[in-house]
Amino acid sequence: MDKSTHRVMCKRVALLVILVCTSASVFTNAPFDQHADAKRMKRHVQRMQQVQPGTENSAETAALIDVDSGRILYEKLGDRRMRIASLTKIITAWIAVRSPKFNQTVTVSRNAVRQEGSSVYLAEGEKQTIRNLTYALMLRSGNDSAVAIAEGVAGSVARFASMMNADARKVGAQHSHFVNPNGLDHPEHYSTANDMALLTAAALHNPMFREIVRTKYYSMPWPNQPWDRKMKNKNKLLFMSEADGVKTGYTKKAGRCLASSMTKDGHQVALIVLRDGNDWVDSMRLLRYGLTAFERKPLVERFAQTVKIPVRYGVTATVGAHAVGHAIYPLKQDEQRDVRIVVHAVRSLSAPILKNQVAGTVDYVFHGKRIGSAVLKTDNDVKGSGFIGWLRGLFHRS
Repeated sequence: MDKSTHRVMCKRVALLVILVCTSASVFTNAPFDQHADAKRMKRHVQRMQQVQPGTENSAETAALIDVDSGRILYEKLGDRRMRIASLTKIITAWIAVRSPKFNQTVTVSRNAVRQEGSSVYLAEGEKQTIRNLTYALMLRSGNDSAVAIAEGVAGSVARFASMMNADARKVGAQHSHFVNPNGLDHPEHYSTANDMALLTAAALHNPMFREIVRTKYYSMPWPNQPWDRKMKNKNKLLFMSEADGVKTGYTKKAGRCLASSMTKDGHQVALIVLRDGNDWVDSMRLLRYGLTAFERKPLVERFAQTVKIPVRYGVTATVGAHAVGHAIYPLKQDEQRDVRIVVHAVRSLSAPILKNQVAGTVDYVFHGKRIGSAVLKTDNDVKGSGFIGWLRGLFHRS
């Protein structure tokens, strides 16, 4: 064997050793020592605890959204077209969890295993449920998993991309176009921070999606191997803070990207930062801002009022009515003066009238957009008066 051939063989052996060691560090027969993980993360946790709410950040573009209402709470060049790397997998997972094939087994194709970049080392012909593949997609960012899901759900990557684009249009993400399920760079594959915030909020309404993206560890079968794939989520925010999602992303062209979420008192916000070299800290700062800078009270409590409805044939000339509803919209204290209340009350009610009788509706409008509505209901009973009132009461009782 000549020297050049010997060097090539040595390089191949070294590469094989690195690959084996790398895969063993991600997928191991031994369970993760979560206590040891927590100790290693202690310093980072302490750092994150010190991050104060605010909007200062290093992202090229960003968008913060209130998940329930869909309000964009903060944006920075939110409509700029950007590469989004593996944040693409949010849409892939959202389609997967809603698919009737989610619990079905699919066969991994050669096309799937040939995907470049991050991988969970699927083998051609391997059989996995789409459920398992979705966990691998979101915890370990498997590009091979993404294609296996796309082919399993839609039959081909092209048909799956059509589903992705249709879902984007449905949620109002008008500045996005997807050509693959994993986010590998392509000139016709792009989105914006605002669009990705809308898509992430829509996905977070799905219970299965929420469960997957907050999962820290997952075990997935590994056929023909002596151990399962025991996966740890790449999203460090899950280990360093009170965050509960969503997805990391990176390519050289896209830079560091992160979709994250956080919940407080039942209210959830989600954040997209694109091309952000300080994504972990920036995300904590903005998520905490979204949960502390805005009040979240039912609109009927925040803008309580009584409407007087004229009464015909009653012992009183009017009856009070109040708004009843549960609509919540995040508002800063100084924004409340910009909310306009539009009452659509009936012209009059004829006695006898019962308490909580419907008397119309109320709309709450903020900057020209209806942000919620409520039903007007009467405050009390009103008895009939005179012959007509008595006669109406007679029929009312019958």
